[in-house]
Amino acid sequence: MKFLRELLDKQKPLFQKGGKLENLYYLYEAGETFLFSPNHTNGIKGAQVKDAIDLKRMMITVVIAMIPCLLFGIYNTGHQHFLATGQTAGLWEDFGPKMLLGLELVLPIVIVAYAAGGLVEAGFAVVRKHPINEGFLVTGMLIPLVVPATLPLWQVALATIFAVVIAKEVFGGTGMNILNVAMTARAFLYFAYPMQISGDQVWTYLGDKTPVDGFSGATALAVAYNAGLEGETVKSALSGHNSELQSGMFDFMNLFVGWIPGSIGETSTLMALVGAAILIGTGVASWKIIVSGFAGAYLMAAVMNLFAINEYMAMPPEYHWVIGGLAFGIVFMATDPVSAAQTEAGKWIYGLMIGILTVIIRVTNPAYPEGIMLAVLFMNVFAPLIDHYVVKANKKRRLQRATV
Repeated sequence: MKFLRELLDKQKPLFQKGGKLENLYYLYEAGETFLFSPNHTNGIKGAQVKDAIDLKRMMITVVIAMIPCLLFGIYNTGHQHFLATGQTAGLWEDFGPKMLLGLELVLPIVIVAYAAGGLVEAGFAVVRKHPINEGFLVTGMLIPLVVPATLPLWQVALATIFAVVIAKEVFGGTGMNILNVAMTARAFLYFAYPMQISGDQVWTYLGDKTPVDGFSGATALAVAYNAGLEGETVKSALSGHNSELQSGMFDFMNLFVGWIPGSIGETSTLMALVGAAILIGTGVASWKIIVSGFAGAYLMAAVMNLFAINEYMAMPPEYHWVIGGLAFGIVFMATDPVSAAQTEAGKWIYGLMIGILTVIIRVTNPAYPEGIMLAVLFMNVFAPLIDHYVVKANKKRRLQRATV
């Protein structure tokens, strides 16, 4: 590291005021502070408090928390393709080929997302003459995890650029955005290119081999919704899906672990909970939002059970936790410290409403049987209003207790 430090110090005059590369100083600064802690203070005289974590380190913690979902998603991508084409029956058969196939598909998506978003961030930093925002360290990983492995790379780049510009930079950059950037990218893809972001074949079958007879790559949510239309119970429809390929493909434990078709990082509730443990343990994410999000989904599903007019509404509440992207969305999207509620009471309300809205959208909207994406974006908009009324209520209570 000493050699790297000396190399950076030697090149620094080129980027400082008066140097040949003065206009690119913030690109240099981004690389320097990514590798080493800043060596300057805020310029105020007096005591200085030095914390062990800065924004870059906090964002890296979130990226680390997403690694279990990423690794699982890479392997599951290969596994689902092998399963769909009849090349394997066991979960751990052909581990190497499955992992390599997953890497071949997932790694380019990650690289393109980081490259496209990084270029936008760098461009705005140079024009505005401010340090490069660190928030994209997380966004660049989140976007690949909420899309299918078969999504064309140019669509990944387009969605990333759209989300960074429209949902973030126009509001002033990191810390100023109203909407979660990764969810905005997903929403853009869903409404602009629905055929590439949804459908039976897009999730698992990669087109280079012939799928086995009777194969369906439908997601668990699609199977559950169709069960409601056909009068079959959701549990029996899920357990019987693709039974000729894998027994109990959509039973509860399989759904929880994540051996199912879906977006790269959202299939495994287990891996999302591992990430949640890391985020909560390091103090990066609010456990109140996570707990209230899951609770809201469960309570709303229980209410739907009471008034069920079809089998989808009668689906057991715990199934809502493990199908679709609810767990991933609550853990990594809803807890975004910028777009989420900031007050302690507001966090409970914010998370609860995300869970409630997710289930409402799922069971009442035939065009969109998921829900977590729209629920998070909707509550992002209302988060400031929630905080406003929580603060207002606190002030009112304090004034009532005040004595003159």
